[in-house]
Amino acid sequence: MRRRLASLFLILVLWAPLAARAGAPPGYYRYPAIHGDTLVFTAEGDLWRVPVAGGVAERLTSHAGQEVDAAISPDGTQVAFSGRYEGPQEVYVLPLAGGLPRRLTWSTAASAEVMGWTPSGHVLYASNVRATLPSTQLFDLDPATGEAAALPLAQASDGTYAPDGTLYFTRLPFQGSHTRRYKGGTAQNLWKFHKGDTEATPLTADYAGTSKTPMWWNGRIYFASDRDGTMNLWSMRPDGSDPTQLTRHADFEVQSPSLDAGRIAYQLGADIHVYDIQSGTDRAVPITLVSDFDQMREKWITKPVDWITSAHLSPTGDRVVFTARGGVFVAPAEQGRLVEVTRGKLTRWRNGRFMPGGSSLLALSDQSGELEFWSLPASGIGAPSQVTTGGSVFRWDGLPSPDGKWLAHRDLDRRLWVLDLAKKTETKIGDDPDGDFDDLTWSPNSRFLAYTAPDANQVSRISVWEPATGKSTAITTDRYESYSPAWSADNKWLYFLSDRTFISTVPGPWGAR
Repeated sequence: MRRRLASLFLILVLWAPLAARAGAPPGYYRYPAIHGDTLVFTAEGDLWRVPVAGGVAERLTSHAGQEVDAAISPDGTQVAFSGRYEGPQEVYVLPLAGGLPRRLTWSTAASAEVMGWTPSGHVLYASNVRATLPSTQLFDLDPATGEAAALPLAQASDGTYAPDGTLYFTRLPFQGSHTRRYKGGTAQNLWKFHKGDTEATPLTADYAGTSKTPMWWNGRIYFASDRDGTMNLWSMRPDGSDPTQLTRHADFEVQSPSLDAGRIAYQLGADIHVYDIQSGTDRAVPITLVSDFDQMREKWITKPVDWITSAHLSPTGDRVVFTARGGVFVAPAEQGRLVEVTRGKLTRWRNGRFMPGGSSLLALSDQSGELEFWSLPASGIGAPSQVTTGGSVFRWDGLPSPDGKWLAHRDLDRRLWVLDLAKKTETKIGDDPDGDFDDLTWSPNSRFLAYTAPDANQVSRISVWEPATGKSTAITTDRYESYSPAWSADNKWLYFLSDRTFISTVPGPWGAR
């Protein structure tokens, strides 16, 4: 009997921590670095270590500041990373087995982002500390002496060395908008440079989109690119030829890839994946954090007003709808209850506004996958219903007409639309290449919509659109700035502001145009 009890006790002791780990919520894993059978990544703002096969991760850092951009040294003994221990983001190094981080750069207000290690054991990092333009340079840093040498490459933001000493690098830093399929003037692209060359050679000039984060392995360059519409892993020859797609993710973008010994670790959504080059297999790494998940605790906000992004009165003025921290709330003007209209935490809501009558709200949401207008019950009782479909670009705030028949709104492509709420059909009123539409305002009888838009000479003009005819008419001149239209209560007059006072002395280089 004692042996059975002892065996049962041993089983419970071994099973209890496994059960606790199995019930732990998943983490959010970023910036993976791979070396051999070890992964280092960022979660909860700290660095963690886990086997490539997955399992329970060990925390390497615990500072309140954020530690990111980990890179494991060629000998597998050290981890270089970007940290904020003293405020600015600087380069640090710590033993992979754990220990005290050591600061290597002193860039003060400039950024310092670790990009990897050189074959000789130096840290390669990017910084704008010496740039005269809003751009970056690559630096070769000796961790033993702390000496850093700038590489003679303007606008280089990350890179990797081939065995022959050729540097394959990304030209231009990340442009910051996270726009999918971005093909603007700051799209990142790949180049190569060998010491002694007069200038660098472009490798991905055939593609106008993004190609970044080069990695060398067995005579090919591996990199991330959005050539198929989503950021995926690709490879090519050292001269830029034979681009070959390796992964085919369509939901999330491949981020922060890291290569070692024929395997590429990268972030996909909130997970870390490992792609095996030889076999072509791709898998998510199962990771468990032993953590108290302090960031998931409810926290009191001492000044809620600081988080409000929009506020609009009800038609009768008895309530106000607030949008704050991605949620929509209705508060009474005097006594009453605060209504949390949107309770789900997986959807972000924007620009809540009362519809005529005050019983329902209109708000923007990405619940469908694109930013669309939705109808919400102002009482908070009932499910939201989708109003618009087919969104392809970012939509801005919408303005319903007083009779509740029309919805005017604009989008990121500088287009002005009016939606027939009954028929669910949209009409494009204008398409202005010279600037954004603004100051949308309906007349009290809903017969006219006034708005402002810049003319070809960049002077703001007021126009009026009539639903009955579908025509827009400019009602102010292109010689003076006119804006902020407001209708009179009897619908007969339109008041506005205008810069029409002549001052002969120009106070600034731009003046009144």
